[in-house]
Amino acid sequence: MTVTATAPATAVTDGPAAHRDPNVLRWLGAYTSSMLGDSVYYIALSWAAVQAGSPAQAGLVMSVSAVPRAVLLLGGGVIADRLGPRRVVIGSDAVRCAAVLAVAALLFLTSPGLWPLAGLALVFGTVDAVFMPAVGALPARITGKDQLARVQGMRGLAIRFSNVAGAPLGGLGVAVGGAPTAFAVAGLLIAVSVPLLISVRVKELPADSGTATPGTAWADLTAGLRHIRRHRVLAPLMVAIALGDLGFVGPLNVGLTLLADRRGWGASGMGWVLAGFGVGAGAASLLLTVRGRMPRAGLVTGCACVAGSVAVGALAFVPALPAAVGVALLVGLLAGLSGALCGALLQTQSDPAYLGRVSAVASLVSLGLAPLSMPFAAAAIGAWGLAPVFVASAAVCGLGGVVALLVPALRHAELPR
Repeated sequence: MTVTATAPATAVTDGPAAHRDPNVLRWLGAYTSSMLGDSVYYIALSWAAVQAGSPAQAGLVMSVSAVPRAVLLLGGGVIADRLGPRRVVIGSDAVRCAAVLAVAALLFLTSPGLWPLAGLALVFGTVDAVFMPAVGALPARITGKDQLARVQGMRGLAIRFSNVAGAPLGGLGVAVGGAPTAFAVAGLLIAVSVPLLISVRVKELPADSGTATPGTAWADLTAGLRHIRRHRVLAPLMVAIALGDLGFVGPLNVGLTLLADRRGWGASGMGWVLAGFGVGAGAASLLLTVRGRMPRAGLVTGCACVAGSVAVGALAFVPALPAAVGVALLVGLLAGLSGALCGALLQTQSDPAYLGRVSAVASLVSLGLAPLSMPFAAAAIGAWGLAPVFVASAAVCGLGGVVALLVPALRHAELPR
């Protein structure tokens, strides 16, 4: 298996723009339905766990999925590259759908307690370990490289829509028929994605792809890690993503809750701040969807990350709620832009044969390592207060942008035309 240290060619095949391509739109419909089902599932799981046990037990059930997801994620990237991302996503959604509907039927018939819920969370975490890398690798197999930035924008819009619509839809399911109904709704939404994904056409890997001679799973994994480490753009990009997420997660999760409490904004005020962030991130996704390409992508990524880190630090010093909502909107816009461009650069710079493993590493950094900062952020806020922790977190986040600006290959990285 060969490893390429230079950026892949930017030549693309002729075809319609992604937002007019029926093949991409079928993928988008499947992805949106699956993500909407995920949102409803988490509402149903949390409600059922709270009803069946104590708050501490419910919290344990909600966290069960994190362990297998983090442990198995890199192996999931190998599976996605070996079997093909579309096949893995179809299988993953089918398993998740069956598991959720089985628990819904069980809850309709009896009150089994917490064990089935913990088992469902374990299944979801295990399946997520292969689902997430495959989802990251699939766009490059359904459209040209010149459309991948637009696809990242479309994917971001789907995520925002799912987050906004999923919570009330899950709440409605709970209100109508309790957790069993909410689980049934989640399962049916995930089920919708399967026939749509079956109808999606995927391109074959190029003849000079890096997986012409697959070895053992361990050899494939180490080859993927070498591909990242030796690549002039991917290696510093992973560092930038890690620093950006590490500094971002604490303030925007634990810190924001404590900030709203100490400012007297309450839960509704925190909701407005989060809404401002969501609007900003959605606007960034819409911008990429409409434009399709951002010139000087590496430079814009670094600048957006640095500017966004300044806005993150400023949140701790804003006394009034309307101003905090405005700053959060700016944070969402800049973080959403830098995050979408990082995703587009990962897609376009990686050899398509390694995209599952590259996506797995990026997901592990963002969803496996970055959340570890939350308990440390909470402890630090208790010891030193909000402002120092927000500033320190913003500095860590800003370092990600500094890396993007200081590494020439990443700073000059461009998206294909």
